[in-house]
Amino acid sequence: MKRRYTMGLAGAAAAAALLGACTASGPATPQKKMSFFVTSVNPGKGGDFGGLAGADRYCQSLAESVGAGGRTWRAYLSSSATPGSAAVNARDRIGRGPWVNAKGEVVAASIDELHGTNNNLTKQTALTEKGDVNSGRGDPVNQHDILTGSSPDGRAVSDGKDNTCGNWTRSGEGSAIVGHHDRSGLDDGAAAKSWNSSHATQGCSVEAFRKTGGAGLLYCFAEN
Repeated sequence: MKRRYTMGLAGAAAAAALLGACTASGPATPQKKMSFFVTSVNPGKGGDFGGLAGADRYCQSLAESVGAGGRTWRAYLSSSATPGSAAVNARDRIGRGPWVNAKGEVVAASIDELHGTNNNLTKQTALTEKGDVNSGRGDPVNQHDILTGSSPDGRAVSDGKDNTCGNWTRSGEGSAIVGHHDRSGLDDGAAAKSWNSSHATQGCSVEAFRKTGGAGLLYCFAEN
């Protein structure tokens, strides 16, 4: 009897140790598998992210802050052509998909689906890196405008206007194209429902972004 009791204690101890090891390493959480999020906050300089490279670093840093930094993150931003460089298309920067949010929900399976009519990007799925729902139209604070500088198909817009806050280096004068993460606007038109190309901002400061329902937030995608 005593021997059986001792063996029972040893087995229980082994099981507890195994459970502890599993808990410590743990299976990958949905957040660690995350490959898409909306930034929870602007870094503080409005449309000035230090260019595309700075915006990418910001996406990377937020991903790392929640344990999802083990891949290359890109900001979904286009940039306009300049005398020294060609235009850059947001759609060409983010990989091929699929992309999932912090809860493991698929937002789009491919680049074509992302820019088509069947993507799953909505207010409920366009979560922040922390897994939170970002406020939108109808909420006490509306910040559904997400900076993109892009056309509906995810490309740079060449119309002679500033559509990118000076290629993401301006925090005062200028303008940028935004999309609506909640697919909602003052009317029921296609632009209001567009996640990536709804209208232009009234400036490039955080204060200017607020005037049209934004907070200077970005879409971030991980290359897969």
